[in-house]
Amino acid sequence: MSKLRPYQEDILNNVRQAYRDGYQRPCVVLPCGGGKSCITAEIAKQATQKGNRVLFLVHRRELVDQIRQTFFDWGVDLSLCRVEMVQTACRRLTKMPEPRLIITDENHHCLAAGYRKIYDAYPHAQCLGVTATPVRLNGGGLGDVNDKLVVGVTAKWLIANHFLAPYDYFAPPVADLSGLHTKRGEFITAEVMSSLDKSTIYGDVVGYYKKLAAGRKAICYCASIRHSEEMAARFTAAGIPAEHIDGATDKYTRKHIIKQFRDGQIKILCNVDLISEGFDVPDCSCAILLRPTQSLTLYIQQSMRCMRYQSDKRAVIIDHVGNYTRFGMPDDDREWSLEPKKKKKSMVSRAEQVRQCPKCFFTFPMEQVCPHCGYEFPKKDRGDLEEDVGAELTKIEGFTLDYRTPDDCTTYLELLNYAKTHGYKSGWAYYQARNRGLLNDRA
Repeated sequence: MSKLRPYQEDILNNVRQAYRDGYQRPCVVLPCGGGKSCITAEIAKQATQKGNRVLFLVHRRELVDQIRQTFFDWGVDLSLCRVEMVQTACRRLTKMPEPRLIITDENHHCLAAGYRKIYDAYPHAQCLGVTATPVRLNGGGLGDVNDKLVVGVTAKWLIANHFLAPYDYFAPPVADLSGLHTKRGEFITAEVMSSLDKSTIYGDVVGYYKKLAAGRKAICYCASIRHSEEMAARFTAAGIPAEHIDGATDKYTRKHIIKQFRDGQIKILCNVDLISEGFDVPDCSCAILLRPTQSLTLYIQQSMRCMRYQSDKRAVIIDHVGNYTRFGMPDDDREWSLEPKKKKKSMVSRAEQVRQCPKCFFTFPMEQVCPHCGYEFPKKDRGDLEEDVGAELTKIEGFTLDYRTPDDCTTYLELLNYAKTHGYKSGWAYYQARNRGLLNDRA
């Protein structure tokens, strides 16, 4: 049995204090790779040692056996601890013994109807959630379920203290993804596929892998099952062993493919969203992002999947779809709250915090010189900055910022970009911004 790290012990003590302070449903927030499964295993072990029943909820079938094995290795009494997929638990509510503690894995799902049904069925149970991102896709907070956030260390701290691997982030665009629409808060798959499903794009993805991450184990996140299958075929045809798996892949085939990936027989593992949560291959050191998303949770899970720590390892993230423009860098410090977001930050304000080298596509927090290849960005006069910013950001992102009407623009910079893309003079943006009182808000 293992022991918790000091920062994990701190989280455990803060959870205990939350219960002593009268909270009933705290949520632990810890970055991907920070060891949430170890913390929950220790909490479950201590609960079962006292004779208390524990219900541990996961939202994917393939996580059940993995969590049970982790809990068994940690010393949890599995006769008192049930690890159930949420759909299965909903069907067994009248048959299961009442739990004293309910632990929810990937707690950003907790507002879904199935979870709420379980919580309502056991109103006297204490609850604990764990997640890296306590937000919903639509920006909603978790305050309807949770009553306290227990926030652990940051991703930057984990990297600095050698619990996560450092990384290099490249963002070479391979397709024009302008004009994408959303449905239920996420990009429409058919539109994404129409932009990405071209022979030259597949070839570019393989080419950039060879240039930036040759020989590394990589997880490739695709836009659809067909896209993932084709991507695996293109890598294989280029002499790079690759396989595709999805939710319909039978259990034994999936297990065999993942074992081949762990053993190094397969270099590229292509999927849609399957390898996002609860997947641990420490020597996987590359993530290839081919699925544009509006979900911060999905972005962080996928981009950081290659950052499990190994000595002397430096991960490579290749973002072909501009996800960094919506969310910044994977290890950015973020403020969390149980309340809904007041206003989602625009693409412009996120992109302004990050710069992309036009020579090598290395992506990094704002600096004048590219730390990867040494390219020096030309300096601009302050008077030229505002008029050029819209065009520059469109080039950086690989996206055309999509404002349908002037009313969609909420900042002066967005109005400048709208003016440029619609052939208006910059004075039009100034006039609009002045009338709306936006001239002091240039983010």
